[in-house]
Amino acid sequence: MAREKVKKHSEFEELVENPDALADRFANSEDFVKRNKSKVLGVFALIAAIVVGGFLYYNYRSTQNQEAQQAMFQAIYYFEADSLGKALNGDGQYEGLLQIADNYSGTDAGNLAKFYAGAALLKQGKFAEAATYLQDFESDDYLLQARAYSLAGDALLEQGKNKEAADLYVKAANYNPNPYFSPQYLMKAGIAYEADNNFASAAEMYGNIITQYVASAEVTDAKKYKARAEMLAGGTAAE
Repeated sequence: MAREKVKKHSEFEELVENPDALADRFANSEDFVKRNKSKVLGVFALIAAIVVGGFLYYNYRSTQNQEAQQAMFQAIYYFEADSLGKALNGDGQYEGLLQIADNYSGTDAGNLAKFYAGAALLKQGKFAEAATYLQDFESDDYLLQARAYSLAGDALLEQGKNKEAADLYVKAANYNPNPYFSPQYLMKAGIAYEADNNFASAAEMYGNIITQYVASAEVTDAKKYKARAEMLAGGTAAE
């Protein structure tokens, strides 16, 4: 390694101190370019294509996101007005949440449309579809993401998928835990585990509320549910 460093240093000194050597090096480089002109031009063309393509794609995504946001404005208006059919499928002039989620996939607005579409489908009782959209939704907003996990849990619970629902409620509770919503999600997890006859896990969820969120409104019920779950867990174990 040391010999290589010394060799490179000597070559550098020769180039600096000997103008002829430097000229030879440039001449060799020029010859290389001439011999490989097509390859060199190809490389530059490829780099230019990547840069231009990236720029065009960025502009395309920005335009797509703006269009999706405009469509989302009307769809959310219908959602909040509880006009779920128009919110999901549009009104003939503006696209609905389902179209926005599918047509603008990859944009921020398209992603948000998945959340609203899932929530609207859940209200309509279309639980399997609701779960699909809600589980496809991803967000850095810890309140919204946790809410999506919880709503997906609701959709699965309605389908009798109790364990899967409970696991999602736990995921919601543990996603940036906070004293405002985590106790609610833990309570739902406990109830879902009970529905799955997993009383030990249910008691654990209620216990977490009691020990971690002592000031929450759910503590009183959690104490009662925990005692019941522990008794049922003991009875199950005895059997």
